[in-house]
Amino acid sequence: MTAEPTVADDPVTERPAVDFDHVADLRVLEAESVHIIREVVAELERPVLLFSGGKDSIVLLRLAEKAFRPHPLPFPILHVDTGHNFDEVIAFRDRRVAPTDANPAGIKLIIASVQDSIDAGRVAESTDPSGSRNRLQTRTLLDALEAGNFDAAFGGARRDEDRARAKERVFSFRDEFGQWDPRSQRAEPWSIYNGRIRPKESVRVFPLSNWTELDIWRYIQLEELDLPSIYYAADREVFDRDGILLAVSPFSRPRVGETVTTESVRYRTVGDLTITGAVRSRATTIPEIIAEISDATVSERGETRADDRTSSAAMEDRKREGYF
Repeated sequence: MTAEPTVADDPVTERPAVDFDHVADLRVLEAESVHIIREVVAELERPVLLFSGGKDSIVLLRLAEKAFRPHPLPFPILHVDTGHNFDEVIAFRDRRVAPTDANPAGIKLIIASVQDSIDAGRVAESTDPSGSRNRLQTRTLLDALEAGNFDAAFGGARRDEDRARAKERVFSFRDEFGQWDPRSQRAEPWSIYNGRIRPKESVRVFPLSNWTELDIWRYIQLEELDLPSIYYAADREVFDRDGILLAVSPFSRPRVGETVTTESVRYRTVGDLTITGAVRSRATTIPEIIAEISDATVSERGETRADDRTSSAAMEDRKREGYF
């Protein structure tokens, strides 16, 4: 009796090879995340999903869609736009929310602009034209959450990113000012989540808490998710600043003594391009990226985010102010 052909046996079917050794683990993580997302919708009144166009928020959005299929998302997505974005990420964001045959209405996108916050006097822009707007986006985020009367915000943070992230519960409670206090977080025994809040309090929810960077990439491969092109290696103009390779752009230009070179690089994370560095790489496919990450000894934020190098508690300081 002849065995039925599989995708791997079919030379005509062009699909990326899947690491089947990890599929079961990924489906367990997926089920946990979907459960968390559904719990929020059941317990809270006005959730919103924070979307940067980065790999984590792309996975988070796919999980949210799975949680409510075949119905559309029961909440909008919110992008805090610093104005210092990678063009490829903004183009991807707009494609991702556009109407499709499966979702004719598209996804409701709310854009909260840091530039609007500057113009309104809510925050003061740095006098350095190449200065980061990363810290400014906290005020923009808090204003957008208040304007939308959102009582829960999904974020794509993972515990393996930073020591401050590791202190987070899945339901991260914020006071009436949107601020975080690690001492006021609630226990979550046996994955029981308590979403009770008082007026003006809110919850940041992290369904990807138990995922790792490798899990994210393996899930992207498994689900065949599209990504912005900056995640793949290509020849790009960069310059070295304090050990971080920054992109040449209208918002980030080399200073005296900094030389522009063209190198094969890719990005491990997405953020304000004035402080988000590239890594030298030849990886142009997901299996190659997974192989690189498997050998990496430095976290993605530790290797590529200049804002996390200002102090050992840089992330925690921003979180206490209301950063997601």
